[in-house]
Amino acid sequence: MSKVIVWSSANGSVAVCYPTGELPLDEVLKKDCPSNAVVINETDLPQNQGVFFEAWELSGGTVSVNLDKAKAIGHDIRRAKRAEEFAPYDKIISLQVPGADTAAAEQARNDIRFKYALIQETIDLSTSPDEIKAALGIS
Repeated sequence: MSKVIVWSSANGSVAVCYPTGELPLDEVLKKDCPSNAVVINETDLPQNQGVFFEAWELSGGTVSVNLDKAKAIGHDIRRAKRAEEFAPYDKIISLQVPGADTAAAEQARNDIRFKYALIQETIDLSTSPDEIKAALGIS
C-alpha cells in the first residue's frame, strides 16, 4: 500500500506529496514537508475526484471533498460549457449576419439556457461529488 504525505496549505487547499522511494518516508517528511503534514494511505484520498481537487480539505488526518466547494467548481464548469455552446449563436445575433436565421439562433440560445438551468438545479441539489459530475456529464 502506497503512502502519501498531505497537508493543508496556507490558502486552505490540500497539498499531496507522492514520495518516490529514493528516501525513507520519514526523511521526505522532515526534508520536504511542513510541520502540519501527515502520512496517509494513498487509497484514503478521494477516489475519482480529480476535477474537484481544489475542493479537497484535510481534517483530522482525513482528506475529503467539501461539497459546497465542489458545487462552486461544478458551476464554473457549467458556465464555461454554456458559454462555449452560446458562442456561435451569439455571433449570429450580435453581428446580424445577413442571410442567417436570427430567430433560429435565438431559439437555440433559449434551448441552451433551459438545458443549463436544469444542470444548475441538479448541481444545487446534489449530495455528492459524483452527482455533480453526472450532472455535468463528466465520468
